[in-house]
Amino acid sequence: MSNSNRFSSGFGFVLASVGSAVGMANIWAFPIRVGQNGGAVFILIYLFFIAFFSWVGLSSEFAIGRRVKTGVLSAFSISWGDSGKGKAGRIVGWIPLLASMLLATGYAVVVGWVLRTFGGVVSGDLYAVGAADFFGSGTGGFSTVGPHIFVLVATLATLLLGARSIDWSNRVMMPAFFILFLMLAVRVAFLPGAIEGYKHLFIPQWEYFFRFNTWVYAMGQALFSLSLISGALVVYGSYLGKGEDIVKSARLVAILDTVAALVAALVIIPAGAAFGVPYESGGPGLMFVVLPEVFDMMPFGHLLAAFFFFSVILAGVSSLQSMVEGVVGSIEPHTRWTRIYVVAAAWVILAGAGIFLEDAAILGPCLDFASIYALPVAGALGAFSWYWMQSPKEFLKEVNTGASHRQNNTFIFCGRYIYVPLVFVVSILGLFYVF
Repeated sequence: MSNSNRFSSGFGFVLASVGSAVGMANIWAFPIRVGQNGGAVFILIYLFFIAFFSWVGLSSEFAIGRRVKTGVLSAFSISWGDSGKGKAGRIVGWIPLLASMLLATGYAVVVGWVLRTFGGVVSGDLYAVGAADFFGSGTGGFSTVGPHIFVLVATLATLLLGARSIDWSNRVMMPAFFILFLMLAVRVAFLPGAIEGYKHLFIPQWEYFFRFNTWVYAMGQALFSLSLISGALVVYGSYLGKGEDIVKSARLVAILDTVAALVAALVIIPAGAAFGVPYESGGPGLMFVVLPEVFDMMPFGHLLAAFFFFSVILAGVSSLQSMVEGVVGSIEPHTRWTRIYVVAAAWVILAGAGIFLEDAAILGPCLDFASIYALPVAGALGAFSWYWMQSPKEFLKEVNTGASHRQNNTFIFCGRYIYVPLVFVVSILGLFYVF
């Protein structure tokens, strides 16, 4: 791989990886799970899983990507090739690619909803008709085509130059996201009654520690939040230079991703407490109906709502960027097309299929299939491939290249006998729990 298709620095790589991880899982799912599962107790368990998954999970995705220097198809082919089954591995590698493309198709529609809502806040149309009616009018038929297509064009434009444009765009989007959300968190802190939300966040309700659901949701949330089941981070790892410390980078990505989730909770839960809105409820209703109404009750609330939805757009675009790049970066080396043609083909597929998913009644089942069935299975296959099919010697060699602290067989043991079973458990429990 040429130096022109690498991240300019480890910092750029970390920001891009954080952009992949920060998304709807942080902004609307994490505060809900915290609210439903004991507040601070859930956060403590979540932090445990984040620390472990970043060590053996993120590091493995980055390492296999840097080893093969391309994407998921080659990663599966070479990993299984170490066990003499390379052709079977390449076939299996299509599963995460198709799952990621399906999720990206639906995810682009949701980000289009966010863009439309941002426009409604700025113009005042949302508050003129009411948040519920405004949201409802944009989730049927082809009512969000404009914002949807704009999101796709903006996202895929950041992929045209590969690692360089992904690097540059995330150097703008991620700092802006954190700054905007921190501003919102500071404003919410001064709301009367917000203290009750902070109590829920920071005073442990220890009875939840002994509940099975708390551990299940914390584990699933950590896995999804780190973007470990999409295969996108394999491609990002392929853009990483040999001098970068993979485990250290994975740790920093996990820290920043967790900060994003906690800041989102510091906005949503105290704001809900201040205005008597149950923070245990969630989904699209929380994002597009409840939160605009909460902002409407605040001084300068419409400005704060604009800040909020703009920051969500940044998070959504950065996540969508990684999903599509996971597919583009994996397929491009196996075609004779230049990158611009592969990106254009991805746009045609995303736009052509996505337009027919703009109806919420169709989009919901599509996203459920991708997130509950397809991606967990893909993630489990990836974890199994990296730790059981790939040569442990080659794997450790790649992980330790550029490392300040060398990993040993304990790393392989924890990956094989703890991480891989946990990912399979999540893929099975996804049939009964919505992560």
